[in-house]
Amino acid sequence: MHTPVSPPVRPEALRIALIDDNPVRAAILEEGLREAGHADITRLTTSPTLLRDLSRLDPDMVIIDLGNPSRDSLEQMFQISRHVPRPVAMFVDQSDASMIEAAVEAGVSAYIVDGLKKERIKPILDMSISRFKVFAKLKSDLAQARSELEERKVVDKAKGILMQRRGIAEAEAYALIRRTAMNENRRILDVAQSIITAADLLK
Repeated sequence: MHTPVSPPVRPEALRIALIDDNPVRAAILEEGLREAGHADITRLTTSPTLLRDLSRLDPDMVIIDLGNPSRDSLEQMFQISRHVPRPVAMFVDQSDASMIEAAVEAGVSAYIVDGLKKERIKPILDMSISRFKVFAKLKSDLAQARSELEERKVVDKAKGILMQRRGIAEAEAYALIRRTAMNENRRILDVAQSIITAADLLK
């Protein structure tokens, strides 16, 4: 079973999407980014086409500056973090515990409250990318574990069918599935699924 993996963050100079409706604050962020060595910056504003614009741009990182956002605008930005598999750093002037918790649940890599200073940009970017990689690996590992559990359930069900129909022990049933998979150059999971399908047809 295929496990989706988030695209890797490119090791070269980052392509950064900066979402900011305030030109003064955007200039501060852009200056900090350029001083940190990042020149490939595209500024976007909040609009109904924002997700589509981000998809077309395909940035390595997304920086969102909201100032004093409403809960609706924060939730709109959280949607970006949920749908764009990239590190997301979000700057706000004020927040509360519930919004911080919502940011974490949305997968925001760095949620910075009252921290818009250009000298802080580089460490925040580094932290965001590092956190994103950690969370991406955790998600991948969790998805892999769930996939393996589902596969084990299928194989166990197929073993149960063989044990009942042929009157054989569990070890022998598994050996039969494994031998069939090797002889037919198929995965054990596929053979097990075939046994279940055949059993369902013969009910």
